[in-house]
Amino acid sequence: MLNSDYVIGLVDGEGSFTVYIRNPDENKKKKRRVKAEPRFYLKLIEKDKEILYGLKEFFGCGNVYFQKDNRSTHQNCYRYEVANRKDLREKIIPFFKLNHLKLPSKIKDFDIFCKLIEMMDRGEHLTLKGLKKMYVIKQKMH
Repeated sequence: MLNSDYVIGLVDGEGSFTVYIRNPDENKKKKRRVKAEPRFYLKLIEKDKEILYGLKEFFGCGNVYFQKDNRSTHQNCYRYEVANRKDLREKIIPFFKLNHLKLPSKIKDFDIFCKLIEMMDRGEHLTLKGLKKMYVIKQKMH
């Protein structure tokens, strides 16, 4: 059974808060289906995957995925990921606002993550001006 302190330490070391944002100035033939995709995730080597299933139970949301790696210097991994905005807003963000991360770089990423989610909630990612603003903010993440 995981506790809050363990989860904070694990996320400080192995976790990531990110928002994939399509560059509004790129004219690619193949574009992302959506303009902004928030994600909270952790990736661990295969032999530690049970911890990821523990996180899924702890938060009551998200999924665990197998992530194959063909590079000779890397091992196959599993990834715990939460992409559902409602779960991010109602479970993940409140947990980390109540239980503070310790690493300055992780704190900065979390703060930017929260700001970008708020902007999405206001629909700013649906306008070119808002998407450009979000894209610039995203570049400040680790």
